[in-house]
Amino acid sequence: MAALKITKDNFEAEVIKSDKPVLLDFWASWCGPCQQLSPIIEELAAEVTTAKICKVNVDEEMDLAKQFRVMSIPTLVVMNQGEKLSSSMGVKTKEEILEMLKI
Repeated sequence: MAALKITKDNFEAEVIKSDKPVLLDFWASWCGPCQQLSPIIEELAAEVTTAKICKVNVDEEMDLAKQFRVMSIPTLVVMNQGEKLSSSMGVKTKEEILEMLKI
């Protein structure tokens, strides 16, 4: 399964009301490090069943980027039951991201 695209329209249903933890990857198409992280995010989306793996395009969803105070991309945010649990900036390894998802 591919990473779920999050927009302001589906944010509440897919993230806030999610019954699973959610990993949000804030990214942009022009961002080199984001392109480096993208295959890892897609791999996690295909493998992880205990969490939702999602992507937020900061160019398309500026309001969400502002809401999460994203200053640099890629930024990863872990949410659970509508609450921000952790965040991290920069490229991470698959193992580091899996560690972030251990709730």
